Amino acid sequence: MDASERHLRLLTETSAAVNSTLDLEEVLHLVAEKVAAALEADACFVYLYDEAAGELVLRATHGTPLDEMTRRPRLRPGEGITGVAAAELQPVAIAAEAHLDPRWKEFPNLPESEFESILAVPILAREQLAGALNVRTRAPREFRPDEIGLLEAIASQVAQSIVHAKLYADAQRRVLELEALAKISEAVSESLYLEESLEAIVKTTMDAVQATGAALVLEDGRIAWPEGRAGMHAVRTPLRWKRREIGELVADKDVPFTDEERALLEAIAHHAAVALEHGRAVMRGVLAQEIHHRVKNNLQTVASLLRLQASAEGVDPREALEHSVNRILAIAAVHEALTEQREENVDLAELIDRLRAMLVQGIGGGREVEAHLESVSLAGSRATALALVFSELLQNALEHGSGAVRIELAHRNGDVVLAIADEGEGTVGAAEGTGLSIVRALVADELQGSFALAGARAEVVFPA
Repeated sequence: MDASERHLRLLTETSAAVNSTLDLEEVLHLVAEKVAAALEADACFVYLYDEAAGELVLRATHGTPLDEMTRRPRLRPGEGITGVAAAELQPVAIAAEAHLDPRWKEFPNLPESEFESILAVPILAREQLAGALNVRTRAPREFRPDEIGLLEAIASQVAQSIVHAKLYADAQRRVLELEALAKISEAVSESLYLEESLEAIVKTTMDAVQATGAALVLEDGRIAWPEGRAGMHAVRTPLRWKRREIGELVADKDVPFTDEERALLEAIAHHAAVALEHGRAVMRGVLAQEIHHRVKNNLQTVASLLRLQASAEGVDPREALEHSVNRILAIAAVHEALTEQREENVDLAELIDRLRAMLVQGIGGGREVEAHLESVSLAGSRATALALVFSELLQNALEHGSGAVRIELAHRNGDVVLAIADEGEGTVGAAEGTGLSIVRALVADELQGSFALAGARAEVVFPA
C-alpha cells in the first residue's frame, strides 16, 4: 500500500471516528488520538478558539495527560508556533529543535521541550478560525508535503465535527436551562409558602450552573436559604421587580462563570423576584385573613364573657367591670407574646409572669406572690384559654385568699400542671362564682384537661 492510499484510509478512519459522537470532549480526545496515530507522532495537542476571550485553549492531548495540568494552557493567535499557524491560517512545520525557534512559547506545566519536531495547522470552519492542532515527535522529523496535506484534511474534517458538537452542546445546555426555569416556575406557582419557593430557587441554581454555593439576599439584608460553600468566583445578580431592586441572587464557583451561565442566572433571578412578590402577596392575604379570624374569635370570646358576667346575680358592678377588663387584658397579653415572638406558639412561663405582674399591680394589695415556672410551649389558640384560666385563678387567690401566693408551672408525666395556692382556708366564697365557671369550661373544652380545687390550692392539668 503506497503512502497516498494509506493516508486516504487514515483520513477516512479519522473522519469516521470523530463523527461517531456529538459529545465535544469525546470528539476532541478522539481527534488527538487518531491524528497522532495517523501521522505516527508521539503527541498531539488540540486547541479550540474561544472567540469571547480571543484565545486558543488547549482542550485535548495525546501523549501528555491534560488532567495532570494545574491550568489549561492558552495562546493568543500569533503567540507560539501553534498560535502563528492559527493567526496566519497556514501550516507551520519545524523539523528539529523547535524549542529554539524565536516563535516558541513555554508553558511550565506542559513539557513540550522534550519534543524535537512540530507540525501545526489551523482548524477552519467556514473560513473562520475554530481552533488549531499540532503533532510532535521526540526525534527530529521532516514533515513531507503529503503529511502536511493529510493533517490539513483531517483538520477540515475536525472543524465540521467541532461545529456539530458545539451545536449539540448548545442545544443540550439550552434544554437544561429550560428545565431549570420550568422547575423554578413550577415551584413558584404551586407553593403557597415563600420559604419553599426560595429553597427551590437556590437548589435549582446550584444544579443549573454547577455552583459550589448559592443564596438569596433580600433587600433587608437577610440571607434566605444559603446552600453549599463559597467559591473563588462569585456572581451577584440583582432581583428586580417593577424597576425596584428587591434582593440579589448570589452564586459561587471555583472556576469563572461563562456568559451563558450569567445569562441563565439573570433568568433565574427574574423568576426569584416573581417568587418573592408572589409569596409576599400570598402571605399578606393569609396574614390579613388570619388577623381578621383571630380578631373575630377574640371579640366573640369577650362578648361571651361579658354576657356571662352580666347574667350573674348579686355581683358588685364595679368588681364585675374590673374582672372583665382583666380578662380582656389576658387575651391581649397572649397576642402581644405572639407578635413579639413571631411564632404560632407562646412560652407559658413568660406569659404567666407577665399576667402575674399585671394582676398584682392592679389588685395585689401588697401580697407576696412567688412563682416557680418551667418553660412550656403552647399553641396560641390554647394559650388564650390558659391565660384566661390563670387570670381567674390568680384573681380569686388575691381577692379571696390570704397570705403569700405560690404559682407553679411544671411538666408531669407528659402533662402540664398549673397550680395556684395561698395560705388561707380556700376560695369558698368564689367556689361557684362566675370566674370558676369560666375556668371549668375553658379547661374542659379548650385545654381538654381537668380542674381540681382543694382548699386554698387550685390545680389545672392538661396534655402538653
